[in-house]
Amino acid sequence: MPPINPAIQPQIRVPATYMRGGTSKGVFFRLEDLPEAARLPGPERDRLFQRVIGSPDPYAAHIDGMGGATSSTSKCVIIAPATVRDHDVDYLYGQVSIDTDFVDWSGNCGNLSTAAGAFAIHAGYVAAGEEGIRTVRIWQANVGKTIIAHVPVAGGAVLETGDFELDGVTFPAAEIVLEFVDPAEDDGKNDGGGNSMFPTGNLVDTLEVPDDLVAGGRLEATLINVGIPTIFVRAIDIDYTGTELREAINGDAAALARFEKLRTIGALRMGLIKTPEEAAKRQHTPKIAFVAPPVDHQTSSGKTVAAGDIDLLVRALSMGKLHHAMMGTASVAIAAAAAVPGTIVNEAAGGGERQAVRFGHPSGTLRVGAEAKLKAGQWIVTKAVMSRSARVLMEGWVRIPSIESQENMMGKQS
Repeated sequence: MPPINPAIQPQIRVPATYMRGGTSKGVFFRLEDLPEAARLPGPERDRLFQRVIGSPDPYAAHIDGMGGATSSTSKCVIIAPATVRDHDVDYLYGQVSIDTDFVDWSGNCGNLSTAAGAFAIHAGYVAAGEEGIRTVRIWQANVGKTIIAHVPVAGGAVLETGDFELDGVTFPAAEIVLEFVDPAEDDGKNDGGGNSMFPTGNLVDTLEVPDDLVAGGRLEATLINVGIPTIFVRAIDIDYTGTELREAINGDAAALARFEKLRTIGALRMGLIKTPEEAAKRQHTPKIAFVAPPVDHQTSSGKTVAAGDIDLLVRALSMGKLHHAMMGTASVAIAAAAAVPGTIVNEAAGGGERQAVRFGHPSGTLRVGAEAKLKAGQWIVTKAVMSRSARVLMEGWVRIPSIESQENMMGKQS
């Protein structure tokens, strides 16, 4: 047996809670429980989160971490006392790349926003109070927005069990209603004029794209920045039906490469990046989605959804792969775009004004509401609402090698 390297330190343990929120799950931390070096943004925090998840992993399996090797399960969250007036907690979200060396902080996770509200009570930041519904006002620190979670409580604790069913989640749980307040990104003019849903000023843009993506090199898209920056295109324009399941997309490397080209082109048009190379380090945003009018179809569980039960079909990609259900923030973008006559999403839903939409996704259906209105010639959305559920899966400590041990081992390997 070789001698033990004295430079290698024992593992450290950090208090943590593993939670499901909506159709995602992640590792939750209280800010004050993190190692001191990771309490501030920077490489120490990124390295900690990567090691917790098990990234970067060239095997794309996350065997040596808490991640699940999908965009829905490679997530870490920090909850802290509120730094913004009239809020209960700050919520910061990190999307950990599976096989490359970075953590993306550019956007929110709508699904884990549900768990953030519940965790605020679990962690003692917000008192559970009497039985009923506890309102938790969350400051989403990644994007600077307010989220209001209406969390059911009973017996002085979060009520996690119930009969609310969410397509994409196997078992029922207690319903948590989320309100995304003023979810469009600021327009950047600092003139008090509010938010800009459409960063280009257009409901539909024509993108110049490579011929291998679309014959003729021109593709219409709705570019919206509500909930999360999202690029919407028609399924038929890119030779899809809108009924595709994960295997049809994620098993096609050429298709994924084309989607990434389109995502990069859209990100440039939206002003999210300045050069195409930046897209590789900004995988979490923007999202890309394709839509179609409703048709009878089957979900990934084999359930049949009738065309008359939905308003439209939507498929969305996250972190380079087709999502198994629908991201919460993308659901907000869908509802907002559907509420505005003239967008590609509204067109697929049958046109006209609407305050809510039910769409089909690979795992089933989801209803999301949005309040949008035209003010001074500019569309604004004041609120989006949807229901999700959340529960604690495990709590205690997560163990990881110390930073010093990791650096020593990496130096030895190099």
